[in-house]
Amino acid sequence: MNFKKIAPFLFLIILAGIALYINNNGSENVAPKTTTTTPKSGPKQKTKLATTNRGLNRNPSKINYTKHAKCRMACRHIDEREVKELIKDGKVNYKKSELDKGDCEKKYAIEAYTKVQNQHIRLVVAPCADELTIITCIDLDKEWACECD
Repeated sequence: MNFKKIAPFLFLIILAGIALYINNNGSENVAPKTTTTTPKSGPKQKTKLATTNRGLNRNPSKINYTKHAKCRMACRHIDEREVKELIKDGKVNYKKSELDKGDCEKKYAIEAYTKVQNQHIRLVVAPCADELTIITCIDLDKEWACECD
């Protein structure tokens, strides 16, 4: 077989493999983006808003907890301090996240190990403006007896 005839095909296969690798692995390390805006009314001050497709504000001005999240945290012995650490240091699992929605409808799945009990936790969070709502708290390694709604 003549190498000159198959070389273009091999080159295309290699390029496709590189593109697939970048598409599957490259997006996990994307840094959060922020936009600075000035309100149209009121005093002129700059406000930072998390506004990107794959960005997550890891230092929100306020963290809200759903009733379900508070119940799950209690069952798993996770406190608010640990949740803040998970938000700050955890890795976004983009395969478990829902980012194809509007800005205040996106959900990020953040995974990390707690420092106190070394639990493998997934938080599902929903950012809106400069606030973050904790939707649920999942222990990925252990089933907990929980009576949450």
